[in-house]
Amino acid sequence: MFFDSHCHLDRIDLAEFNNDFDHLLDLTREQQVNEMVCISVNLESFEEMYQKIETKEGIFATVGVHPDYEEAREPTVEEIVLLADRDKIVAIGETGLDYFHTEGPEWQRKRFRTHIDAAIECGKPLVIHTRQAKKDTIDILKAHQADKVGGVMHCFTEDWEMARQSIDLGFYISISGIVTFKQAENVREMAAKIPDDRLLIETDSPWLAPVPFRGKTNFPGHVRLVAQKLAEIRNTDVETIAELTTHNARELFKL
Repeated sequence: MFFDSHCHLDRIDLAEFNNDFDHLLDLTREQQVNEMVCISVNLESFEEMYQKIETKEGIFATVGVHPDYEEAREPTVEEIVLLADRDKIVAIGETGLDYFHTEGPEWQRKRFRTHIDAAIECGKPLVIHTRQAKKDTIDILKAHQADKVGGVMHCFTEDWEMARQSIDLGFYISISGIVTFKQAENVREMAAKIPDDRLLIETDSPWLAPVPFRGKTNFPGHVRLVAQKLAEIRNTDVETIAELTTHNARELFKL
């Protein structure tokens, strides 16, 4: 059984799945992916996202505002905590820093701090998005005592040193389909070093479909391919990767 620790079910184009959400879930479960976390990116779409997964077995969700969404409504600590009280909410995020398109704006750091404070208040782990912002991400996590709740560095593509610092703060490292990309040797090298008890897998669907589906719509069923690549990298079998990453996800999200 596989656990997709990070997907965006509400963002998947259902035209490729007979315009049927249940059909998408059936195909996912055919690949033995029985549990997944649907990740929030803004408050404007939160209710629709939550209603989509609320009655579905094995599907959980988060609440948060993505660091790339500059025009999104800014959440308050109180608002995040209130929404996080719902039964299916298992984490806060995704949140973090992304300096790929920007010069490190203060509004991103402020939003990040809000999410950390909310996570500590409600006792739920953080889902962190970080890109080209290694130092600021770690510095803010340390300064705001994110180690009190821990969390996951999702779709992680940074170096082993940042992974090590994150693990020291109580975070898991999640590997996506990028690990299968030809040019991602740095990700494979880093992924080989992650301790068994800190490893997660994800699709980040509908994006980042693994080889041989790169460039096509991703869905949680493809998390099996991430596990297969990790088994190759880590000199083990896919069943072992499935077992340990499912156990880790359930530990992190308190399931």
